[in-house]
Amino acid sequence: MPLKVVGAGFGRTGTNSLKLALEQLGFGPCHHMFEVRDNPRQLPFWQAAARGKAMDWDDVFAEYNASVDWPSARYWREIADHFADAKVLLSVRPAESWFKSVHATIYPSMMKRAADPPSVHKDRRDMAYEIVVNQTFDGRLEDKAHALGVYEAHIAEVQRIIAPDRLLTFDVAEGWEPLCGFLDVPVPDEPFPRTNSTEEFRERIVKRDGR
Repeated sequence: MPLKVVGAGFGRTGTNSLKLALEQLGFGPCHHMFEVRDNPRQLPFWQAAARGKAMDWDDVFAEYNASVDWPSARYWREIADHFADAKVLLSVRPAESWFKSVHATIYPSMMKRAADPPSVHKDRRDMAYEIVVNQTFDGRLEDKAHALGVYEAHIAEVQRIIAPDRLLTFDVAEGWEPLCGFLDVPVPDEPFPRTNSTEEFRERIVKRDGR
């Protein structure tokens, strides 16, 4: 199935809440880093992408109607070009808040990968580190000024490249209305999903890793 929504926003911009929202609105299944964990077909695709291999995006997203989060956000331009009829959703949050969230959640998790024994779990962490830390942030995600510069330049680049009528720059704090208006669907009666907070992320990692 061709993607209907391409997520261009970096991880930790409310992407899991956005995944749940899109699925509730009928744009599911929605791809997210969690899908690389839960769908055995996915990891080899993104390992190949990390190595610079040419990608068959139809095959990668054969089971999905939408995408958000890393690793796909690293390739937003290629994916948006391939699925030319898809709308593009740029999830954002205040830059300082984004940096703080990254360093409280995914960055320390990825940095533990060297201590992991060989496993699929380690392979996922290695892939994520390569795509996010090395390729997106030039190996300098710990450098706040550099990371914030990359984050803000990314937002500006997406807004420059994607036609305004195809793009929504969206903070999940805005709730249903702008998202539903953009996708031309009714606003649900239920509250907008709020999930995968820093506290929830840390609890999940502690349960999984025991540390």
